[in-house]
Amino acid sequence: MTNPTGRRVTANLALTLDGRYNGPGGSSDFGAFAPYVTTEVARDHMTRIWEGATTALLGRLNAEGFMGYWPSVAEDDNADPRDRGYAKWLVDTEKVVFSTTLTEAPWERTRVVNAPAADVVAELKATGEGDILVNSSASLIKALLSADLLDRLYLMIFPEIAGGGQRLFDDGLPASKWKLTHQETGELGEIAMVYDRVR
Repeated sequence: MTNPTGRRVTANLALTLDGRYNGPGGSSDFGAFAPYVTTEVARDHMTRIWEGATTALLGRLNAEGFMGYWPSVAEDDNADPRDRGYAKWLVDTEKVVFSTTLTEAPWERTRVVNAPAADVVAELKATGEGDILVNSSASLIKALLSADLLDRLYLMIFPEIAGGGQRLFDDGLPASKWKLTHQETGELGEIAMVYDRVR
């Protein structure tokens, strides 16, 4: 597949040691994640994720959560500068929100799509520039892993076993090889990793 614009498709997600992106309490159970998301390593990793990205892909639930929280951080002079940087980027960047229920976007610089993630990514890769970041939306990441359309994975691994919850890497994904291009370990044992797809 040719990629005339050279746009990469990247994705970020935080996982527990047992590969979960939420806990046994369901999609809003982030108890195992809370101690680690504001560490130096996690904040530096968050900056790394968005710096080259010009488009954010979000599922509806993530979009609602993010846009309900981050715009106020962008305006908060007392917030960590890395948090403010991410917040401003999220507010200002092009956003594509996947939804079967929203008919119009309640946020600026946002369009709502009801289409397969692979089709939308192919369209985005054909025009524009900069990375296309699938921003913590596991359902989209899974779909793009299944279609082998991800070029880079930004993963945070937190040193806890959740014992339940949803896993990112389901059985049945196509086999793929990845190269570790960045790794950093924090004081609490959290690890930030960047993997690039070897093609």
